[in-house]
Parts: sequence; structure tokens; C-alpha cells
Amino acid sequence: MPAIGLLTLELEFAEARSLKDKRHWVRGLKDRLRAGFNLSVAEIDDHNLLNRSVVAAVTVSGSRENAAKVLDAAERAAAGFLGPALLSATVEWME
Repeated sequence: MPAIGLLTLELEFAEARSLKDKRHWVRGLKDRLRAGFNLSVAEIDDHNLLNRSVVAAVTVSGSRENAAKVLDAAERAAAGFLGPALLSATVEWME
């Protein structure tokens, strides 16, 4: 059964001094998730806030098990890249 998984990442950049600083980190995260996991990725909230962002990543797979593995690996990669800037990560399923 096909599955669509949505990974939502809430981010806080305490050291960001400008929107340019924040966008540097958000762009780096988006590029890593796209290239490493073939996910569709977008910043979905807090666009104009200096130190906060919400990023969503979506995968479509033939099975929920495979999609869960991909999203779990993407979450671990995001945590490794962002460190304490990653406040929370949630996964939702659309079927």
C-alpha cells in the first residue's frame, strides 16, 4: 500500500543575527535532505522571523515501512547538521 510521509522540523537559530544567517542554515538543511534522501523539502512557516523556522520534508513510497526508514534517517541527518537548533521533529502519514 503506497504511503506519503511528512516530516516537520521546528528550528531555532539562537545565534542568527540576520535573516541571511537563518536562510544560510535553512538552505543547507533543504539541500542536504533533497540530495541525501530524495525528499521534497520546503520552509513552511516563520519565514520572516529572525531565529525560527519550520521546514517540511515529504516522501512517497510503496510501503509505510520504507517511508518511515527514509524519514527517520532524514531526521537523524537533520539533527546531526543542526545540533541544538533542531527543537522538534514530527512525522505524519497521509494514506
